Amino acid sequence: MVLGRTGPVLLLGLAALVVAVFSGCAEMQASKPIIPVREYEKLIAGRLDADYVGDQACLTKCHEHDTYKKYLDASTMGAQLSPESGLPLVNCESCHGPGSLAIQNIKMVNGKETCDFETFIDLKDLPNEAQSLICLKCHTANATFNLHNWNAGTHNMSGVSCFDCHNVHQGADLKLHPSQVTVLCYKCHPYVKSEFMLPTHHAVNEGRVSCLDCHDLHGSPTEKQLKEATVKEVCTSCHAEKEGPFAFEHGDVMEDCRNCHVPHGSVNNSLLTARQPFLCFQCHGSNHGTGTAANVLTEQPRRFTKCTDCHSEIHGTDNPGRFSTGGSFLR
Repeated sequence: MVLGRTGPVLLLGLAALVVAVFSGCAEMQASKPIIPVREYEKLIAGRLDADYVGDQACLTKCHEHDTYKKYLDASTMGAQLSPESGLPLVNCESCHGPGSLAIQNIKMVNGKETCDFETFIDLKDLPNEAQSLICLKCHTANATFNLHNWNAGTHNMSGVSCFDCHNVHQGADLKLHPSQVTVLCYKCHPYVKSEFMLPTHHAVNEGRVSCLDCHDLHGSPTEKQLKEATVKEVCTSCHAEKEGPFAFEHGDVMEDCRNCHVPHGSVNNSLLTARQPFLCFQCHGSNHGTGTAANVLTEQPRRFTKCTDCHSEIHGTDNPGRFSTGGSFLR
């Protein structure tokens, strides 16, 4: 009888323990800073011996930076975030570090008062990864959702920093225009630039297409930092008429457009990897009449016209065609 009485007590105790454990887990999962945000920023900045003094304390002695401050205030960062928001600070000290040491010893240089700027973070001499960390302390998680692939992205792994493409002081709009993106990409990718100089190419140089239309420059889990899961999905985002599904599809070619096309530029029409009909002969040979791949050079001149003169719907068709096999990609 004693054991019978303790049974419910044990069950209640076990239930209370389970509730306490899950409550503790929920508390651990709650989003909260380990240390105050300002102390965290000082840790990132590497200046634990200095304190924040605010922009005004800096700008009152150094008016040449007023323009930079106006740009920052007018930007997305400066307009939306403020110290009162509880979010990471967005001001001069957010990037350059706490400024109390800089204004302790105001100096006269060429008749002008200037702060001791050597006490600030030397941003230009920081390693590329550390430069990006200055930006990523704010631009992570929900702040900038398309940066969640940055750390494992090709650019970060290759030593490219945010500073290589973005200039916080350039103006109110910190985003880059597509034409600016092309110039930036060409600086590091001269081979790709040469491909866009070929006779047929995507209209990047003409400004109608941008690198951003196909690639996510901040990182992507796909190859070549593509914006979609597959090459075909990237291509059909513009060339929707090639997507299908079709009743008769062009075999494995439909899986990857690069089986026949070069993405950036080509010496052949339509960005083809080889001229017609030789591109088609790589898989089909010449199967019209008596011709074969082995004796294709001895065929009649009509064999060397473009295959797409007849098979115009080469990507896929719903037309069964006039041959017994059906689906001959005819118009």
